[in-house]
Amino acid sequence: MEKIILVIHLFLAIGLVVTVLLQKSEGGALGIGGSGGGGGLVSVRSSANFLTRATAIMAGCFLLTSLTLAILAGAHSKRGIDLDMPAKSGQSSEPAKPTAPTVPLSK
Repeated sequence: MEKIILVIHLFLAIGLVVTVLLQKSEGGALGIGGSGGGGGLVSVRSSANFLTRATAIMAGCFLLTSLTLAILAGAHSKRGIDLDMPAKSGQSSEPAKPTAPTVPLSK
């Protein structure tokens, strides 16, 4: 279930990037599918409305999959480290005592 939602999330992220880049910018210099020659299949106004709606829908779906993945991750996570509990056997709760430094003797 998680992997399927993660793949959908990835496709939505890629789709969002593409739809944002296809939109005509305010200045008109950065738009890919804007008023540059070539005619285009649809008019500028209808493509702008379609891309705006597609971006909004994809952003909403992206937010929904993000929340779903966060909820699923929280359900699978275990409790963190409890500092009030005593250490398990084999693990010392006290720090290791430093050993006295040795000085090399010259000949």
